[in-house]
Amino acid sequence: MSMNVQSFSRSTQGTHRRVVPKTTPYAKRALNWAARLVLLFAGWLVAGTVVSAQQPPEGPMDAPPEHRVARIGNTSDPGEPTTVPVDEVLKRLSKQEDTYFLARTHYTYRKTIRIQEFGPDGKPSGEYLMVTQPSRDADGTVFDKVIEHPKSTLQHMQLESEDFEALNRVPQFPLTTTQLAKYSMKYLGKDQLDEISCYIFEVKPKVVERVHAYFQGIVYIDDKYLEVVKTYGSWVNDLGDMKSSPQLPFTMFETYREFIDNQYWFPTYARSDEILHLKEQDVPVRMIIKWTDYKPQAAPPPGSADTSATPRSIAVPAGAPTATPSSAPPATAPSVPAKPPQ
Repeated sequence: MSMNVQSFSRSTQGTHRRVVPKTTPYAKRALNWAARLVLLFAGWLVAGTVVSAQQPPEGPMDAPPEHRVARIGNTSDPGEPTTVPVDEVLKRLSKQEDTYFLARTHYTYRKTIRIQEFGPDGKPSGEYLMVTQPSRDADGTVFDKVIEHPKSTLQHMQLESEDFEALNRVPQFPLTTTQLAKYSMKYLGKDQLDEISCYIFEVKPKVVERVHAYFQGIVYIDDKYLEVVKTYGSWVNDLGDMKSSPQLPFTMFETYREFIDNQYWFPTYARSDEILHLKEQDVPVRMIIKWTDYKPQAAPPPGSADTSATPRSIAVPAGAPTATPSSAPPATAPSVPAKPPQ
């Protein structure tokens, strides 16, 4: 009896059998077609990956960091902070903001403003750089003194130092006690900023005006010391977002603070990314502001008016306290300061 479908082979012990099916010509053809399909599909995947990898990047190569707070705002309402009532958080926060605002007017620092244009390849194609430092007039009025004359290789913008005067009237401490009642504050949840655990609040003006601009955005508050360590947002009036200058498109700023002299949370880094819309093209642009070398400033001369809280020839915007805060608690040192990006 012939076995043309199955053959048997014995093991060396002669006790174990295994079945080895023979492959028919039809089965061989089917296997060949299956192998071809697998190879074709794999080649398609590889080709797609190569094409995608070869596409040039759009916009700046080092894109701004993702703002995780946007995702928090789209989730369900998390309720209120579990350790401190919201009203107490805001009350203590605003007193600290008063302290920091007034203390900063008695400090000197270097402010470096850098504006970059980016080409189609995502690399910088032009740059503007200016360095200023707070100084005082004979009457004690504070103004920004240019200590390094502007240098520009920009291709699409012609800028002068006067174009940046509007930046001087942007308050770095918007939530002072005199301004807090003008805002609606919504608790969004908690997030981690570097090694600092933070409460996240959404800030909106209750009423917008034509004359004054108000902050609208997100604030990160150290959940242990109840101090602002980061803000992200814009300044708005009844016409919408306000630009930092008529010549510049920047509206949204991400601002980091650092702990200075173990006493004050002062801004040290701000960044904004926008698109400059031209007739022939759209150009990605970026502004970076750095405040460095904070040092206590000498007191104004005797008999002179201390107008350090009022920039020269620029109206004070909403956000600046109108009087010295009373019974402001001393600042407390956090365990780890926030670290701005490099």
